[in-house]
Amino acid sequence: MKKIAVIGLGYVGLPLARLFATKFPVVGFDINQKRIDELRLGKDLTLEVEDDVLQAVLVKDNPIKTSVNGLYCSNQLVDIEDANFYVVTVPTPVDKNNRPDLTPLYKASETVGKVLKKGDIVVYESTVYPGVTEEECIPVLEKISGLKFNVDFYAGYSPERINPGDKQHTVEKILKVTSGSTPAIGEEVDSVYKEVITAGTHLAPCIKVAEAAKVIENSQRDINIAFVNELAKIFNILDIDTHAVLEAAGTKWNFLPFKPGLVGGHCIGVDPYYLAQKAQEHGYHPEIILAGRRLNDSMGEYVASQVVKTMIKKGINVNGAEVLMLGVTFKENCPDVRNTKIVDVIAALEDYGINVTTFDPWANPAEVKHEYGIENVVELPKTKFDAVVLGVSHNEFLDIHLDDLKKESAVVYDVKGILSDKSDNRL
Repeated sequence: MKKIAVIGLGYVGLPLARLFATKFPVVGFDINQKRIDELRLGKDLTLEVEDDVLQAVLVKDNPIKTSVNGLYCSNQLVDIEDANFYVVTVPTPVDKNNRPDLTPLYKASETVGKVLKKGDIVVYESTVYPGVTEEECIPVLEKISGLKFNVDFYAGYSPERINPGDKQHTVEKILKVTSGSTPAIGEEVDSVYKEVITAGTHLAPCIKVAEAAKVIENSQRDINIAFVNELAKIFNILDIDTHAVLEAAGTKWNFLPFKPGLVGGHCIGVDPYYLAQKAQEHGYHPEIILAGRRLNDSMGEYVASQVVKTMIKKGINVNGAEVLMLGVTFKENCPDVRNTKIVDVIAALEDYGINVTTFDPWANPAEVKHEYGIENVVELPKTKFDAVVLGVSHNEFLDIHLDDLKKESAVVYDVKGILSDKSDNRL
């Protein structure tokens, strides 16, 4: 019987642990005591798992010690020592120079290595470049455990496909790619995921293929968004409505429906750097991938410059102006602020001498302050502003009466292109 330990209970790990717990004994492990405490109370502050759904699988005692289906959350190593199927779901960020930072993976591998036993399987879900599982993580497992790979223990890779904030495409409804360190282990890993993934699975021929498949999914989206972002810059110069152009072009059956915008988050804005790093290690400079990254990373400053230009055209004194930023999360209807590019817009506006008030009812003010040094208010300000920037299309923002927030000649800039004729300008 499979007894599962999920290492890392964030946006990826918790939904997966909850799902596995419907069919298996599961311990969810996280080093964050505060996170464990809230989960034991049946509360998920990431909002990825509804409280009633989480509470339905929670158990008070360690299920892998008693072979009872359910989820037990812990930060104690002893609670995962009886597992035989470990799933690592920790973040894989980049550093300030956009180089892959594998520290969370190394630390998680050390944790698993301390309890690894003969016959155990370790599956990685963290997004990486091809080769990380076998070349970086496995040596750590071997060193800490003293066991031999593919003799004493085995590995697999099944890339996460979590879409934060999406309540329709939940983890069980998205087809899952699986793989194993041997053909037999691949089949075994695949069979475990098949138990809970209703959308089905795709067994890749090897771990590196599965790793590569994941990293190109987001690289492809990044490049496509970079293309329409460049179109937006061109059409703005030509005084043509970009969204109207895309709508017209979209009448052709094979036109891809991408829209311009800020590309943040933990996947699309990060994963291409992982693939680029691996390519460069082997002597190849990935021109298209890195060009797309450069363009998308420049969009925050571009948005700020467009806001300022529109203000100047309206005769608004930029230095000392008051601007309201609606939204600071990386996407709509989601509290996730990881790698949000809204902060680039705010920083650029402040460089112009503008005072920016940030309002986002979804974002945790303490987290925003800790990560970015930005004060986030969760109640709509009563004052009026020289400009209002719609940065994130939360549902709550669609019902806001903009006239209540604007001074007489104020600018409304729509980053998301959803305000129709209510805005003075849009990306």
